[in-house]
Amino acid sequence: MSNTPFRRLFRSFPAIARARRALFVTALLAVLGAGLCGCTIPPTRGPAAGYGSSAAPATPPVLMSKSKPVHLHIPAIATDAELIDLGLRSDGTMEVPPDGVQAGWYTGAPTPGELGPAIIAGHVDWRGHPGVFNRLRDLGPDDQIDITREDGSTAMFRVTRREQYPKNAFATAAVYGDIDHAGLRLITCGGSFDAKARSYADNIVVFADLVGVRPGGETR
Repeated sequence: MSNTPFRRLFRSFPAIARARRALFVTALLAVLGAGLCGCTIPPTRGPAAGYGSSAAPATPPVLMSKSKPVHLHIPAIATDAELIDLGLRSDGTMEVPPDGVQAGWYTGAPTPGELGPAIIAGHVDWRGHPGVFNRLRDLGPDDQIDITREDGSTAMFRVTRREQYPKNAFATAAVYGDIDHAGLRLITCGGSFDAKARSYADNIVVFADLVGVRPGGETR
């Protein structure tokens, strides 16, 4: 993975602070222009084009209180992964997972189930082996994503669409912008692989909405 520096104005992204969300989107523009990640080998097959709707669920569940995500489960692509925290480095760049096995939740975004878009990133491959998000491109509408949280509850999401964006024209507002419900974005690399730059040309983004809550913590 590779990044470009964030603007220093960025500090945090509380789930219900709409003004700070605007700062978050602005600050991420620079890093997303270069793309979220670069991996060691190209994918085994090209990802499909985006599809689906970004509309909120017709009857959204209650929002969940803040609780750090600890585990990701995606039955359709047989993905089970521990989640680590991704913050900011001292130079202002976003941290990335240190290997291909773990995925990471960006700590400046809402926790899964809170109001706003929760952000989880992972490698498509790592040192010649499939990464945790190697099959992200195979997800389709209505596929389920479960995220277990530190308070014992599970936020249950349903995929609404999948998109592929060039890293030099990333849809920052669509991915990171303010929304009126609890959402989720899973991000990895895709498209052609530049062996010299050791980076993919595109990012794949899966959009999902909260559709259920498995008890274990407070809701509101």
